[in-house]
Amino acid sequence: MLTELNFFADIFMRLLAGVPLTIQLAATAICVGGILGMCLVFMRISGRYLPDLIARGYISIFRGTPLLVQIYLIYYGLSQFPEVRSSFLWPFLRQPWWCAVLALSLNTAAYVAEIVRGSMITVAKGQIEAALAYGMKTSLIYRRIILPQAFVRMLPAYGNEIILMIKATSLASTITIMEVTGIAAQTISETYRPIEVFAVAGMIYLFLNFSAVFVIRQAEQRLSPQNSFDRNVQNARDYF
Repeated sequence: MLTELNFFADIFMRLLAGVPLTIQLAATAICVGGILGMCLVFMRISGRYLPDLIARGYISIFRGTPLLVQIYLIYYGLSQFPEVRSSFLWPFLRQPWWCAVLALSLNTAAYVAEIVRGSMITVAKGQIEAALAYGMKTSLIYRRIILPQAFVRMLPAYGNEIILMIKATSLASTITIMEVTGIAAQTISETYRPIEVFAVAGMIYLFLNFSAVFVIRQAEQRLSPQNSFDRNVQNARDYF
């Protein structure tokens, strides 16, 4: 029994070394994908045919193809073009880490774009019409009316996308990145005990996702309209 516990403890410490890289991959992809996703949103709602068509095509391609295929195409496919190998991007694209970040970012951007756009179009048109009647500029309407409400409404769906992205980092192990799953695969080749190793890896991913869920739920509670109203009422009572 003690030997088994020592084995699990040793496996846990070995896999734990891959957690920082897993978090880096997920955090970088979420940030870059969020920025790119917002660009796609504004292309979709621009009212212009060409930007909307480009955004629609991008979203359809990256939502309609497997992430693993996208990783392979970027890591193995781009190196087939001499123009890429001779460009300034090659020092980055030759490294597995940057290829994984690029694939994860491009993939999550397509989902983020639809999540944000879906939240933005739910804002009541009466509020926008009232703001226009008041003389607000379009940029000010987005900053003060549309985006704050859309952000609160998109949190549950965006939280799911963050969880999916944390789990998707495991696919980076297929291009030699030694994050949690990569170390697990290496450990299995040494110990020949896949069930125990992957069970420990699953527990680590479970902990990371529970942590992400906790942060997201805290943000939802703080930003919910009811809580904001209660805080404003309490502030007014304290003032008077």
